[in-house]
Amino acid sequence: MYGFSRFFYNFESTMKTHHLTRLACLTTLAVAMAGSAHAQEANYYYFGLSAGQSHSQLSESDTTNSLLGAGNGAIILGNEQQDTAYKIFGGYQFNRNFALEAGYFNLGKFTYSAAAPSGTLNGTYEVEGLNLDLIGTLPLGERFSAFGRIGAQYANTRDSFSGTGTLTPANGNPSKRDTNLKVGVGLQYDVSPSMQLRAEAERYRINDAFDNRGDINVFSLSLVFPIGRKAATPVVATRAVYVAPVVQPAPEPMPVAKAAPPVVVEPMAPPPPTRVQLSADSMFGFDRAVIGPNGKTTLDTFAKATAGVKFDAISVEGNADRLGSAAYNDKLSLQRAEAVKAYLATTPQLQGATINASGKGESNPMTKPGECVGNKPTKALLTCLQPDRRVDVEMTGVR
Repeated sequence: MYGFSRFFYNFESTMKTHHLTRLACLTTLAVAMAGSAHAQEANYYYFGLSAGQSHSQLSESDTTNSLLGAGNGAIILGNEQQDTAYKIFGGYQFNRNFALEAGYFNLGKFTYSAAAPSGTLNGTYEVEGLNLDLIGTLPLGERFSAFGRIGAQYANTRDSFSGTGTLTPANGNPSKRDTNLKVGVGLQYDVSPSMQLRAEAERYRINDAFDNRGDINVFSLSLVFPIGRKAATPVVATRAVYVAPVVQPAPEPMPVAKAAPPVVVEPMAPPPPTRVQLSADSMFGFDRAVIGPNGKTTLDTFAKATAGVKFDAISVEGNADRLGSAAYNDKLSLQRAEAVKAYLATTPQLQGATINASGKGESNPMTKPGECVGNKPTKALLTCLQPDRRVDVEMTGVR
């Protein structure tokens, strides 16, 4: 019970004094709000490597006083508070917004020297340990995302001291194992489905082996390798645009004594409505209403295929699967329909056409009842419900 009390005391004091902790918590809160409607991306395991530079903010004066006692008269002559840090980690991505990550870290070795009229002191301390973090991710685009982390780290600080005269320490090799807070923020770029690049800043709360606590900041680059993660496969169901048949002109009548009756061509009946189904996963990406490059290419191809057709009306209807709340799905489906409507209105072939947009939410699924079992967004369930996440475009017109 004492250990938990001390941990939460450290957490509270750090929250009051360190801006990095505040930023990490705000990022995690923003991700929680953004992901309230169940992520629709498959989960996966991953592992990675990280390297960067560490900066120690431990007080050498406090360490020296704890080692030799107050009033020792030592003055810090110099220090080396930077070194190379690295870590090895692995984790599990529950969905687009949350992951749990564990790893081993080595924050490097730091040195300092002190002197007094009665002698000299040289000190070195090295920090390594294990961590367990909760990571929250906020997508910024198709490939970029921001993330924040907060967790606990179990660090071992190993000190080494040597001195002369009265500055000779009684214990030249103290060490301390302690559990403290760890936070961080960063940016991530998806190079491919099987590799990601991270740039981040982290802060570790460290005990110097004499119960003097301070921070070590790490600025690093990481390579992350997802296991079994696959790119979204575009699924676009299309139907040929109606083309009115060409009416051949009637042949010239043969000269006869009596004029032939005029040839009457019956008017063509209006063409049936054309309905095109566009996959929301390939058009917009995960849980978004901004048309991506694949979606724009699909809409451009569709618009070119309609060249020469005069449309009476175009209806754009957004649909969502049953995961998440009904209110959220209604809003998301309408936003996607409005995005498609706005893009089609800018294409030369459809400018001036009457285009209406509506959102049906989860009320018009293509999957049958009982076909996709479950409510947890597993990979199998997301794949099964993919036909329900779509945008339908229905139009009538003649060439």
